[in-house]
Amino acid sequence: MTDSKRISVETPAGIKHLDLHIKNKKVDSVRVDMGEPILQRERIPMQGAPGMVINETLLLEDGVKFEITAVSMGNPHVIIYVEDVKNFPVHKYGPMVENHHLFPNRTNVEFVQIVSPDEVIQRTWERGSGETLACGTGASAVTVAGVLTGRTGRRNRVRLNGGDLETEWREDDNHVFLTGPAVEVFQGVWED
Repeated sequence: MTDSKRISVETPAGIKHLDLHIKNKKVDSVRVDMGEPILQRERIPMQGAPGMVINETLLLEDGVKFEITAVSMGNPHVIIYVEDVKNFPVHKYGPMVENHHLFPNRTNVEFVQIVSPDEVIQRTWERGSGETLACGTGASAVTVAGVLTGRTGRRNRVRLNGGDLETEWREDDNHVFLTGPAVEVFQGVWED
């Protein structure tokens, strides 16, 4: 559809610039400038005193407590670190965090297991949708949260049920970059 190796796409979070990596005359992967993370509680938005939310205790109705870090990438995310994300009850706690009274617009929730300082495994509970196979803004938020909490570096491989993504939170311009594969997932025919 284009011969360009750089395109721009308008999204609800603003215009995103995409670099297309070509292999054998096809787009093999795409690198997206996800922009700057929003870290101020009032802009995420989240109730409470102004400032950043890093390793803050969140108490749920059933008495369970989580340490959370909140980041917005144009949409709100709460990151919760767990020991065994594969067996974690995402379907139980995802909706409880999503609908917590501290989040006036609800929130996406990332449950994350640290594999190493440059690799994590992520499961996402997306507000209004439930668990999803992948989430680019969530992977970006997880990278930012990893740096803020001292758990990971600025470059990460984020392993999701839908595939792996590469992320980088650059120091020089504060932008998060996301790289992922470009694969055909379906074909369709439009008939008049």
